[in-house]
Amino acid sequence: MGSKRSEMILVVDDELGIRQSFNMILKDDYKIILASTGNEALELFKANPVDIVLLDILLPDMGGLELLEKFKETDPTVEVIMVTAVKEVAIAVKAIKSGAYEYIMKPFTIDDILSVIQRALEKRSLIKEVAYLRNELEVRRPFEMMVGEDPKMREIFDYITIIAQSSGTVLIQGESGTGKELVARAIHNRSPRKSEPFIVMNCAAIPITLMESEIFGYNKGAFTGAFSTRIGKLEMANKGTVFLDDVDSMDVKMQGKLLRIIQDKEFERLGSSKVLKADVRFIAASNKDLKTLIEQSEFREDLFYRLNVFPIKVPPLRERKKDVPLLLEHFTALYAKQTGKEKKQFSEDAVRMLTVEYEWPGNVRELQNLVERLITITKDPVIRSKDLPSVGPRKAEIRDMTLKEAVNTFERQYIADVLETVGGNKSKAAEKLGIHRNTLLSKTNEPDSNS
Repeated sequence: MGSKRSEMILVVDDELGIRQSFNMILKDDYKIILASTGNEALELFKANPVDIVLLDILLPDMGGLELLEKFKETDPTVEVIMVTAVKEVAIAVKAIKSGAYEYIMKPFTIDDILSVIQRALEKRSLIKEVAYLRNELEVRRPFEMMVGEDPKMREIFDYITIIAQSSGTVLIQGESGTGKELVARAIHNRSPRKSEPFIVMNCAAIPITLMESEIFGYNKGAFTGAFSTRIGKLEMANKGTVFLDDVDSMDVKMQGKLLRIIQDKEFERLGSSKVLKADVRFIAASNKDLKTLIEQSEFREDLFYRLNVFPIKVPPLRERKKDVPLLLEHFTALYAKQTGKEKKQFSEDAVRMLTVEYEWPGNVRELQNLVERLITITKDPVIRSKDLPSVGPRKAEIRDMTLKEAVNTFERQYIADVLETVGGNKSKAAEKLGIHRNTLLSKTNEPDSNS
């Protein structure tokens, strides 16, 4: 016999012998809880994360069909298998229409019951996976793995390996485009929760009025327009990880509710009094200085410390420029694989320009977008410096210049770019620039060579 599975089965039957029989058959493979009445079953269902219900259709205090509807209203994903000795086709049809997975007759064989339970669990797993995949469609994954050899990045990789084994909250801070979501995914993928959902919530993209229903879900009739019960991101992520991107975008009231969930590991759907367990790991991210927001009373200090159990600071690309060639190589290979086209290369001069002469204010995301654009519009197999947009002087240099110096620097660089596009032909360059050839020569401090 293998190790016991994590799924929980609730057996509801007023006959002691039937309950004991199910318990004997299933206890070695599943977690089993037993109820003899409908009210007892509802109490157990509310207090436990039930996956499958084996439900007798005739109970002393309420009908099985009524109880089935209550189960499905509370948790639409639970699979209910009706068990009865009543040979009535109409009842079976009504049970299936009400949401029952299967209808089996007493007496039954052990193989029959094990088979139907296995199929029901597979269906439940598929439903959960579909919900997860639908959530993934909302999230654009820039690439599957982080790239970097800079000591700052290697330190982050080592830290991820250590903290992944914990379930403690993580706060990732860094500028936009630095790859905070990739860090969160790496933590999840290396954790014991890796086979469970990784659910992303872009807090900045969700209106404040919809935030609660997105996180907690809601019951049918909870508010105008709630025509059916819907599970929220917390239930969708059960046993997995929730990534709260731009957590600073949450209003203070919602921050308080998030704090309670993290502390108590419990929540309620809108329109429901049932307390649900939140077996999830929280990872939050922000591109703002949260301590400044705390001083401005825009972010709760207690939530900051609750999230900041494992802090990670992702460096901007300008602080790890040695990784630029690696990232260029990574993205060119990635797009070649995605498009099925031959992989293009960056020339040494182009790599040098992108590594040395640019500050990358948009960080890795900007580099990724640039690579995609250049690969799409460049016809040659090699992307050269002439194919690059003007990268301009570095910000640090500009800050130390007067306005006149900055204008002259831009002018020299622009002229150099135009000359490169025309193969160094000064007459053509002057024509493109809209100036006389002699003016161009004076600006470049070159003698007239009639070239």
